[in-house]
Amino acid sequence: MPVGPDYRIGAGDVLRVSVFEEPQFSTSAVVRPDGKISIPLISDLPVAGMTPDAAQRQLAEQLSRFIKHPRVTVIIEEIHSRIVYVTGEVQHPGAYPLISPMNVVQLIARAGGPTEFAKRKEVYVLHQEGGVRIKVNYQMVLAGKHLEENIGLIPGDTVVVP
Repeated sequence: MPVGPDYRIGAGDVLRVSVFEEPQFSTSAVVRPDGKISIPLISDLPVAGMTPDAAQRQLAEQLSRFIKHPRVTVIIEEIHSRIVYVTGEVQHPGAYPLISPMNVVQLIARAGGPTEFAKRKEVYVLHQEGGVRIKVNYQMVLAGKHLEENIGLIPGDTVVVP
């Protein structure tokens, strides 16, 4: 999954660890809730909060105890630590990875847009932290008005389209 160089690895993400010419060390690893991964010969390596490049350097350093000049690649296979949700009257409700900055209109578009029964003036966002509910008049935002309501989403947000 293509992510930017500043993407931070989080719990639940699936990493593909490849070690050039050392297939026995190449594997997929899920970042555990404690922020660590385990691969052959290396257990409990903390990677949460790191970029993929930083994780590569850390893994290469750890593997250098067993392999001469290891060349390590870390690729994010699946993102599970940065998820936003959309529910209600959209074509494809569900969970969507938050790979790059996204706002309410972009998430609704990714979900296939509102259904014909959607109450476009009554959309709202539920922030997971603090339980804050933010009203979004989707219809007005699309018309170019009240653009401030088209807020940027953060991991854990739920967009509700009644």
